[in-house]
Amino acid sequence: MTLQLLRLVTGDGQVLASYPVSTALNGPGEQDGSGCTPRGEHYIRARIGAGLPAGTVFRGRRPTGEIYSPGLGLEHPGRDWILSRILWLCGREWGKNRGPGVDTFRRFIYIHGTPDSEPMGVPLSHGCVRMRNAHILELFERVGPGAAVYIH
Repeated sequence: MTLQLLRLVTGDGQVLASYPVSTALNGPGEQDGSGCTPRGEHYIRARIGAGLPAGTVFRGRRPTGEIYSPGLGLEHPGRDWILSRILWLCGREWGKNRGPGVDTFRRFIYIHGTPDSEPMGVPLSHGCVRMRNAHILELFERVGPGAAVYIH
């Protein structure tokens, strides 16, 4: 299996940074309810969490007031942790990752932080692209709304 990576690249293809990530345990796919990570051309539609502390816990894209800790993780073992920052993705390809039945934005697919105890480089998410908290904080500062994202 190939290590899963997110690469930040310039318009001419120069790699500025590379981060291990975790995509969907169910693999790639675009269908609503699939739990898969959508492929193809996307863009960052919204950036959520600017100025909040690292480890901020989000539910429904809103901070809960909690800061993640291993103890909090033990209290809520089944929770799908969305931490630190959210880059909410929107598909650009009608019928593939945008529109009825396949819409990345309406599926709430994000690039987001996750507990640092979670493995990276292997598929384990529910469809989103998970990153280490330090990495999502860094990436968040380097990209803005409208930034192109390509998932393959």
